[in-house]
Amino acid sequence: MWAVIGLALSLFVLSPYFGSTSSRKITYSEFLDRVTTDRVETVKIDNEGNDITIVDKAGRHFHADGPHDIPDTDYALLKAHGVHYDFTTSQPNFFLSLIPYLLPMVLIIGFFVWMSRRQAGQVGSIMQIGRSRAKTYSTEKPGTTFADVAGYEGVKKEITEVVDFLKAPARFAAIGARIPKGVLLVGPPGTGKTLIARAVAGEAGVPFLSVTGSDFMEMFVGVGASRVRDLFQNARKLGRAIIFVDEIDSIGRKRGAGLGGGHDEREQTLNQLLSEMDGFEATEGIVMMAATNRPDILDSALLRPGRFDRQVVVPLPECTERLAILEVHSKDKKMADDVDLLTVAKGSPGMSGADLSNLVNEAALFAVRRGADKIHMADFESARDRVLMGMRRDSMALTDNEKEAIAYHEGGHAVCAAVLPNADPLHKVTILPTGMALGVTMQLPEERHLYRQDYLEDSLVVAMGGRIAEDLVFGMSSTGDGNDLQHATELARRMVREWGMSPRVGPMAWGPQGAVFLGEDLIHNNREYSDETARVIDEEVERILREQEERCRQTLTAYRPGLDAVAAALLEHETIDGDEVRRLVNEAMAVPKSA
Repeated sequence: MWAVIGLALSLFVLSPYFGSTSSRKITYSEFLDRVTTDRVETVKIDNEGNDITIVDKAGRHFHADGPHDIPDTDYALLKAHGVHYDFTTSQPNFFLSLIPYLLPMVLIIGFFVWMSRRQAGQVGSIMQIGRSRAKTYSTEKPGTTFADVAGYEGVKKEITEVVDFLKAPARFAAIGARIPKGVLLVGPPGTGKTLIARAVAGEAGVPFLSVTGSDFMEMFVGVGASRVRDLFQNARKLGRAIIFVDEIDSIGRKRGAGLGGGHDEREQTLNQLLSEMDGFEATEGIVMMAATNRPDILDSALLRPGRFDRQVVVPLPECTERLAILEVHSKDKKMADDVDLLTVAKGSPGMSGADLSNLVNEAALFAVRRGADKIHMADFESARDRVLMGMRRDSMALTDNEKEAIAYHEGGHAVCAAVLPNADPLHKVTILPTGMALGVTMQLPEERHLYRQDYLEDSLVVAMGGRIAEDLVFGMSSTGDGNDLQHATELARRMVREWGMSPRVGPMAWGPQGAVFLGEDLIHNNREYSDETARVIDEEVERILREQEERCRQTLTAYRPGLDAVAAALLEHETIDGDEVRRLVNEAMAVPKSA
């Protein structure tokens, strides 16, 4: 179309020059002089203008602009010298004459073409609403392998046989082994479940179809089931392939759950997914992988053998794994010589891969704010404080009385954390408003997989340190104790209800109460124990809290000089580290430096 338009415009512009002969322009008086000297052979005069075309006896062409009406004397001069003259009428440009007729036709035809394409697009979008929205990655595009997944060696080993099957399915079929149809990756958010699934596709060299659970949901009834059918049809066309459904809990929740009934769109989509997973054989070379951080709400039919045969737990990384992850995210960063990633890994327990990536990025941002050209260890410290405690609120103004109360409150937490044998190591104490808190006592939990009762009891003492310190010094408590009491009460209740740490309740456990959307009936009483047992549980929770409160009071009373020293240091410096707290307590209690 654009070529035709360009050709037409070229014809309009160049058509006046078609067939024209090159000629030199002369004045009218010079033309008369040439006639007088008998050098002109023929003359053509335009009737509609004053253009005169001249051919001399040598065959050369000239043209001149004459008067609108040539005088009779000039005609007589032409006759007297034997000049042959003729009159012509110029013809209009053929292409230019067609414009008034063609332009309306072109506009009308263009309008109808635009309308037909728009209607076709609308009809096409409606007709394709049931098509799968999965993104298909070819064998070249994934590019992700197990080498890009730092740590998680156990997960890689467990999932390697899926890669082996996709590479050489005949070896498994020869011995009669059946590869799992589905692999469910379970773990907290940010642990790299999606990355591991992409690495499986990259290692196996097969197409990778990625879709999220929410992509199946639409306002029209039956769209989710239609997209599931289309997804599996596309996978079968590819031969060997991996289907990855992220956040499968959005469509795989227990059927008949809560108030939605058993006929809503989500359950139809789940029913179709179950049917499709039963419809293909393991020998087809299609493996379905899914990821979720809520395996407790998935329908049992989805998890049975033959569908998702295997559940692979992707936990939070350990210290060595965190070190490997930090090294991956630090490859493209400029690091100073004082950066020790092992120390950073040890000081970031409980962080997922996404948290560690954010930690490295925050450290880089702090380095840019300082105007440095490299990331130093101090930037990692600031970034960790930013991630764990929140952004510092420099604009908040506190009175001297409030600062003193906050100093003793945080000092109480810090002293208890420093002197109790089973408490988490103390890292830093600050009375600067940070995040939602007016002050923060930061501990770095060690790698623990089992929590002993003495550790939990010391944690309760540390949580109550701020309240007891205020009561010892000022004789009253403040509203700053709210979050501490809430945390302590919840921990004590779990000790009694879930972990059997109450001799009076005995070896019985009741998990947290369920919710309606998890499949529990609305009118069903979730509490599995009697009112008498509930009263005993409340009494035991109160007993534990009272006992640890008394322990906290005895501890801070015995270390009162250390509490005063820590509070004074906080008022002077606003932020001190854990080593400084321990030094202040030891000096105040007259403990030798070697102790």
